[in-house]
Amino acid sequence: MNLDLNVQLSNLTDLGAGWVMWVLIGLSVVSIAIMVERTIVLLRSGDDIKQLRAAILPRLFARDYAGASDVLAGSRSYEARVLAAGLEAAHDGPAAAEQRMAGASTLARLAMEQRLAFLGTVGSNAPFVGLLGTVIGIVRSFAALDASGGRVSASLMSEVGEALIATAVGILVAIPAVAAFNAFQRVIKGRLSRADALSRELLAQLSSVRA
Repeated sequence: MNLDLNVQLSNLTDLGAGWVMWVLIGLSVVSIAIMVERTIVLLRSGDDIKQLRAAILPRLFARDYAGASDVLAGSRSYEARVLAAGLEAAHDGPAAAEQRMAGASTLARLAMEQRLAFLGTVGSNAPFVGLLGTVIGIVRSFAALDASGGRVSASLMSEVGEALIATAVGILVAIPAVAAFNAFQRVIKGRLSRADALSRELLAQLSSVRA
């Protein structure tokens, strides 16, 4: 068992840290693609919520739910989708509308958070992948040092340099992923908060009608 493990470790170190670099580059490319895709999705689903609220409130006060639904249908925002779900159940009372909007809000969160888990995973683990490359490089540098009889050689310096670069690349891949993940989460939190504010406007109106 120990012999097999030693053989596997030997094969791993024989490959060098170059494959770790390619893994990190691949993770970086996928991360950038996700950042671009999520940015486009969030920008396309944006809307002027103040203007939307100003258009919706008079219709809610007039109990013109059909007119309010028409206004929301013209909006691409997730906030509008949440409120539209509540309007669909407006005639069933505040409790039903609240449940519908809670479900729509959950679906909106899931839609906006698609593929963000990958960014979080890359941000958390890319430095460790780089560290693996560093460990492999250090092991190979010891082997090169032993082969050269303790003398500093070009092969030794190459292995040490590759080891240090692996850690640096891992950090460079992780930082943008973490920054983008946090930025997207802030945007999503803001969107859901605005959706909640609009939902409360509808619930307040429905409650006043029932009273």
